[in-house]
Amino acid sequence: MELIINNLSKTYPNGVKALNGVSLTIPQGMFGLLGPNGAGKSTLMRTIATLQEADSGSIQLDGIDVLHDKQAVRERLGYLPQDFGLYPRINAETMLDHIAQMKGIGNKSERKEVVASLLNRVNLFKDRKKALGTYSGGMRQRFGIAQALVGNPSLIIVDEPTAGLDPSERNRFYNLLSEIGENTIVILSTHIVEDVNTLCSNMAIICTGEVLMQGTPKEGLALVNGKIYQKTIEKSELDHYRKDFHVISTKLISGKLSLRIESESDPGNGFEPAAADLEDVYFSFISKKVDPITI
Repeated sequence: MELIINNLSKTYPNGVKALNGVSLTIPQGMFGLLGPNGAGKSTLMRTIATLQEADSGSIQLDGIDVLHDKQAVRERLGYLPQDFGLYPRINAETMLDHIAQMKGIGNKSERKEVVASLLNRVNLFKDRKKALGTYSGGMRQRFGIAQALVGNPSLIIVDEPTAGLDPSERNRFYNLLSEIGENTIVILSTHIVEDVNTLCSNMAIICTGEVLMQGTPKEGLALVNGKIYQKTIEKSELDHYRKDFHVISTKLISGKLSLRIESESDPGNGFEPAAADLEDVYFSFISKKVDPITI
């Protein structure tokens, strides 16, 4: 099973080109869609989820024409958007039962089984009687995954799911998504490199509505290995270094800037070779489109 996106484009009435000829092949498993805010990720996710029309192009899910057979897609889709509303006074059990009804599970005893199973799976069963408005950010996200899993979807989309979570909740969420991704296509849209590095066997980098790279994290690393150099400089020297080198990222440490550049050969000038990581891959591609210092 795979999701095939071919030459997808979308321009908004204000002239913003959100998607520009996007083509991706997404296999079963965890797929990371990595890009800065405003890159086109959410537009792409909403289009796949049949919530938004494309101007041109096509999407196929296991033989289903996503853009034209929306109902067939919705029956196989689980979706956790970046911002999803909850009824704060309703408890998790009641809300999930209602969602299961809407997904076509008419038998009451069957729904009860499904709801209990899903709440156990996301570790919320003991909190099933609590009002959703009392849930922490991590609990809300886990409930969001539970509602996305109703009906055993073959495609799950999660948009910026770990933003704002504390480290322990993020780890719980990582484990949950990893388990789900064993038998399902899961698209993880995020600007957090660590999410993709931890979870995803395949990935793509998107910026200004264009796919800049697709492959495995290992293949991405191979593109920058041996090309990353590092040096600590004064903040006032940054503009000078940006004129002479391909600066891909900076990090302020104790009042000084740790500068990372990409170079095909040893740049000298006090730079030392640095082990490449997935963040370097990300900034290497993004910096060709936008100023990495302002991301």
